[in-house]
Amino acid sequence: MKIDIWSDFVCPFCYIGKRHIEEATKGMEDITIEYHSFQLDPTAPEKYDGAMKEYFAENKGMSADQAESMIQQVTSMANNAGLDFHYETVQHGNTVKPHRLFQYAKTLNKGNEFMEAAKEAYFIRGQWLNDNDTLLELAEKIGLNKDKSAEVIESADYLNAMNEDIATAQQIGVQGVPFFVIDGKYGISGAQPVESFKQILTEIKTKAE
Repeated sequence: MKIDIWSDFVCPFCYIGKRHIEEATKGMEDITIEYHSFQLDPTAPEKYDGAMKEYFAENKGMSADQAESMIQQVTSMANNAGLDFHYETVQHGNTVKPHRLFQYAKTLNKGNEFMEAAKEAYFIRGQWLNDNDTLLELAEKIGLNKDKSAEVIESADYLNAMNEDIATAQQIGVQGVPFFVIDGKYGISGAQPVESFKQILTEIKTKAE
């Protein structure tokens, strides 16, 4: 069974959904998961200087109190998935540069590892994903060549690969992420609960037998 997942590094529900699908597929045989690039906010600056509650208030048309409440709810969901989010230290910004490095990692079958490392850096360790040193640290962490990674970071390499993923998402009607496609046929939107994922995957597997 092939599971394609469109995801962005700065999407909290993508990280939560990642944990849920990993838990749901535990013990299942012949499961392949492949991540694809998606940008939640292509217009985001390279670095947003304010607090995340200010960013959400400005971009989602809500008050600061509503934004703070949303952050608390998302953090609670993350905690339930075993993730220790720290929105107070998050450094937000555009994700083109990390997506390009992710695409390079994919050519070496390390895309999934990069996706995990980058999400952890953003949500848990408060690292800025457009910082070259941070990206090189992530590259080394998952075993990528440092010199080649530096070349990718400082160029426009793999931009086409990123855009192809986004174009495919548009073609299949993806409106938000995470978005899961099972065996190229069945689309699932959002960070579904673990039990829901298990039920869906079991049903699809049964149909295929």
